[in-house]
Amino acid sequence: MMPAQTDCFDVVVIGAGLAGTCLAGRLASQGRSVALIDAHAVHPHDFRAEKYGSAQMTLFEALGFGDATRGCTTRTDSVRVVRFGRLAHWERTTEYGAAYPDLINALRAALPAGLLTVGRVADLDLGPDRQVVTLADGRRFEGRLVVLATGLGDVLRRKAGISRRVIGERHSLAAGFDMAAPRSAFPFPAMTYFSERFGGGDAYLTLFPLGETMRANLFCYHQPNDPWTKALRADPEGALRTLMPGLAAHCPDLAIAGAVEVRPIDLMRAEGHVRDGLVLVGDAFQTACPIPGTGIGKVLTDVRQLAEAHLPGWLATPGMGADKVAAFYADPVKVACDAASLESSLYARALATETTLPWAARRVRNRVARHAIRYATDASRGAMRAASVVVAHLAV
Repeated sequence: MMPAQTDCFDVVVIGAGLAGTCLAGRLASQGRSVALIDAHAVHPHDFRAEKYGSAQMTLFEALGFGDATRGCTTRTDSVRVVRFGRLAHWERTTEYGAAYPDLINALRAALPAGLLTVGRVADLDLGPDRQVVTLADGRRFEGRLVVLATGLGDVLRRKAGISRRVIGERHSLAAGFDMAAPRSAFPFPAMTYFSERFGGGDAYLTLFPLGETMRANLFCYHQPNDPWTKALRADPEGALRTLMPGLAAHCPDLAIAGAVEVRPIDLMRAEGHVRDGLVLVGDAFQTACPIPGTGIGKVLTDVRQLAEAHLPGWLATPGMGADKVAAFYADPVKVACDAASLESSLYARALATETTLPWAARRVRNRVARHAIRYATDASRGAMRAASVVVAHLAV
């Protein structure tokens, strides 16, 4: 039997989700020889991140995917923000909404032809100089570096001898569903509605457009099998009215179309990850809670730092030992981004769920500060309007 052909590359990326696709595309644009391997030619249905801000769009643009991202998203430029059942303010901010599979497939479509290889990885052979990736059908890919961008997938991570530490099991819960009324029926382009209470495990509801559909993401700290979660699945409109009694005043039509998708989120981080010839990026290294909104930025920061700050030097010199790999994990930009993502996830949960006096005091302080900012902003706007009237009068 003839031995299987081995194709050689600078970098072999395993996993064509957000991290893997953006990394492979950026490396290809730099002239690197790169292989991107994924088990699916088209990204399957997956309820994950569905909304992005300007900071994330800036990262997409820096990696060469600005046009692809904008082309598959729905843009809004203002958000109604409601706290404790009352309009807090209109936030002038640009946001982009897209179903996660649509985003990933749009990013893949922007890759050079032939870059994506469809196949399932069966084995990894790692070392300080060359790495070999073997697919289930016998195809072999040799590279100086292998990048695992497999998200929550455990098989290859364990095969490489890397473990995971659970920081927060079932840390939070995300639910997604479509509103029955069309986007045009809502009295706002987008809305963020924060919980009307503390200590109940609720965070916030966000309504934003995906095309002509108004999409809802509800974030909370309940468990997947809680009676609350079961009630949400069975009667989402009734659950919303019970959870947020003031919501109907801002969104009169709460009818929901289709099923509710629910995704529990675990906070986890890789351990024993400094290995010859292998780097973990994105959720394969550390997961993020979607409630503070740091996940996309964390993933794209990994991609940018690896592609821009480390790989050029690594590939210009012999070897791909653990000393080089360790430099990526110690990158100060990456370390700060990972730490901020984790800290904000833990803080947000404690602020919403803890009932002890120190956390109650923090909530009061935050509410007072928000009111002060709102009143100061209103006063400033009033002064500006008054000044404009005076100027107009003097000009007559």
